This record gives sequence, C-alpha cells and structure tokens, in this order.
Amino acid sequence: MGVAQVKTARINRLFGISGNCFDVAIDHGMFNERSFLGGIENMHDAIATVASAAPDAIQLPPGTATILQAIPGKQRPALVLRTDIANVYGNPLPKSLFSEVIADPVEQGLALDAACVVVNLLMLPDQPQIHQACVQNINRLKRACDLSGMPLMVEPLVMQDNAKAGGGYMVDGDLDKILPLVRQAVELGADIIKADPCDDVSQYHRVIEIAQGVPVLVRGGGKVSDEVILNRTEELMKQGARGIVYGRNVIHHDNPAGMTKALMAVVHDGASVEDALGMIS
Repeated sequence: MGVAQVKTARINRLFGISGNCFDVAIDHGMFNERSFLGGIENMHDAIATVASAAPDAIQLPPGTATILQAIPGKQRPALVLRTDIANVYGNPLPKSLFSEVIADPVEQGLALDAACVVVNLLMLPDQPQIHQACVQNINRLKRACDLSGMPLMVEPLVMQDNAKAGGGYMVDGDLDKILPLVRQAVELGADIIKADPCDDVSQYHRVIEIAQGVPVLVRGGGKVSDEVILNRTEELMKQGARGIVYGRNVIHHDNPAGMTKALMAVVHDGASVEDALGMIS
C-alpha cells in the first residue's frame, strides 16, 4: 500500500460512513491555562466518559493519548494527536509569546497509532511573530506527514485581543479574517481544516468554498447553551461543513456522554435539534 493510500485509510478512520466527523477535543491541558482544566482534572474519567459515547475521534496531547489507546475493543474512537504548544491564552498575555511543535511529531503520531495530527495556525492582533512561528510549524510537519501517510489537520484560529473583557481564547468571528487564514492553511497543505465559526452562520458556505474541497470541521468555541450549540451545528452542517471539533461544550457539560450522542446524531444522521435535545436529559 502506497503512502497516499495509507493517508486515505487514516482519514477514513475519522470520517464515518456518512462522510462526516465529530472530534471531541480534550487537549486543553497542553496550554498551561488554569481555566481550561474544568471537567478534565481527571483525564482517565474524562476520556472514558467521552469514549463511551463513541465519537469518531478524540483529540489529545501525547502525554494522555495513551489513556485512549489503552481502551480495549474495536469501537475505540480514533486519536487526533495535538502536536503544538503555545502560551497565547490567559489575560494578560505573557511578555514573550511562543508556538512550537513537539519533538518528532509525526513519529510520535505513528507510535501512538494516531489517525491524524493537528497543529495551530494562530492569528492574534499585533502579534505577527506567533503567526510566523505557526507557519514554520506547519512547514515542518507537512513533508513528514506526506512521506508517512499521516493526515495533517491545520487549525486556523483568529483570536480577539486577550485584554478584552472575558480574557483569552476569544474567537473572532469576522468572516473577512477567517477566510484568508483558512485559505492559507489550505495552501500550506492541510488535509483537513479545523476552522472558527463565523458570526453569521448562514454565511459559512463561504468558508467551505474558500477551502477548495478540503474537508472543514468547525470549532465549538466557548461554552453555550444546549439549544445554541445544537442549532449552530445543524446550520453548519447545512452550510457544507463535514463535521465539528468541540471541546468545552462537551467536557464542561453536566452530561458529556449525552451531549456527545446528541451531536453525533446531528452530524451523522441529520437529527433535528428537538430529537437531539432528547438524548441529553
């Protein structure tokens, strides 16, 4: 089997028979931010709970990926391996910012039997050095991924100024900022895009178009109500998204397994919001 076929086989582990994917992100501990740890203080419990609801994939750093891969049976979710670390969250920002990949990221992905590796493409106001570091990270990963048949997921992430009320990790839903960053991720060689939602979800087809056929999974952003996240997901799928990558809207939920099942039904089965809500209670 050639490397292109190997890459396709790994992508098929992520995207179900419906052709869509729900990846639950539990990689927040990688970023050294206290506020990110709610609901994942015990990673063994968090991973077991989410895995029991059978999403397509779980996104983890190398240090806790082994917890997922130790789960027995054929139905274990695929691993998406987080390969980069950055200190761009929290308020105020550190005086010196960085973003760098782990050592031998693709080799670590292969050793952990990952179906995909993921890396950020960050855009922060007035911080061009972080964007440059992310471009360099992607360039280092791309060729190694192609040679080994490892899919590369790039996460173009447009952030607001951390000094604004509410602090770090605030998504900027400005479509005019999202579109060029998504296109840059495509041109750098992404096999899968993990992109921000935009303020007007009815315009998300423009993100799909700018991605030039590369499948787009949509980030969840901050925790919102069940109705809001399910309605948003339903509309994103109608707009052409191939799935979602949600973290806090699952792990910070009172019933993370129920929310996972509800979102899986919307992503794969086209379930109505009303029916999906019934799966949570």
